[in-house]
Amino acid sequence: MENEVTAFLKPLKHPLIKEIEVLRKIILSTDADMGENIKWNGPNFHHKSEDRISIRIHPATQLQLILHRGAKVLAQPKGKLIEDNSGMLVWKGNDRAVITFKDMKEIKAKEIELKAIVTKWLAASAAGK
Repeated sequence: MENEVTAFLKPLKHPLIKEIEVLRKIILSTDADMGENIKWNGPNFHHKSEDRISIRIHPATQLQLILHRGAKVLAQPKGKLIEDNSGMLVWKGNDRAVITFKDMKEIKAKEIELKAIVTKWLAASAAGK
């Protein structure tokens, strides 16, 4: 994993630090072109240099994955960017969704669905849908 994120997380006394590390590994494992850095006060994941997923680490009672198309405002797609059969996504717009995790058990139980969502998100956001 990249040093910038590790250095940011190391001094934190976050109660869900193990969960953050597992989410990092899951997200980074979905595509060879996935990288990470720190943006918006937490781990951020970019695909081919385009920001796509961020982890909201506060409040410390939960972790939220924010699926987005970057910081620039883009035209909204007519429908949801991807189809979500898992029920995990809470849509904040047609091109922005949130997944909330409260503990490791929940992350492990939804790992397969999470990988599928990330893969679909990367493909759809790259296609500019």
